[in-house]
Amino acid sequence: MGLGFFKKKTELPCEPGHLYSITDGTILSIEKVKDEMFAQKMMGDGIAFQSESGEVAAPCNGTVTAVFATNHTVGLVSDDGVEVLIHIGLDTVKENGKGFKSFVKQGQKIKRGQKLITFDIKYLESRGYDLTIPMIIVNMDRISKLEYAQEGRVGIESEALSYKIH
Repeated sequence: MGLGFFKKKTELPCEPGHLYSITDGTILSIEKVKDEMFAQKMMGDGIAFQSESGEVAAPCNGTVTAVFATNHTVGLVSDDGVEVLIHIGLDTVKENGKGFKSFVKQGQKIKRGQKLITFDIKYLESRGYDLTIPMIIVNMDRISKLEYAQEGRVGIESEALSYKIH
């Protein structure tokens, strides 16, 4: 037998009512994000990440609703109808896409754990950016209960949020 070139990539389980970690690193409360728009939940509620890998993966099965031209933000809708916004870093839009690479396009179906965007941590940090990544549920009017994972280390297999839709 060979080196596993044809081994099927195992799919991560994806339960309705759950959003999973989008990166390997650390998870933190949305209130700790150093941007009022996110910290005060003006766009919705959620959680934030500090990435060690420079890779952002899908938190659920669903569809890509938007990829910003600068590749620093992606919008998704989960298969159970939750609208998710993932915003890589604070003020990183100023880079006009430099240091970011998207692997998905609008309208594309995605699976939990699928690579969405990569970003160059060293380059962006050298330019002075805070690389906290808020993950926001935009359509909070559909959510009756939201529970957050505890702050601390996470891997791509970790659960980040659970919710009930009313």
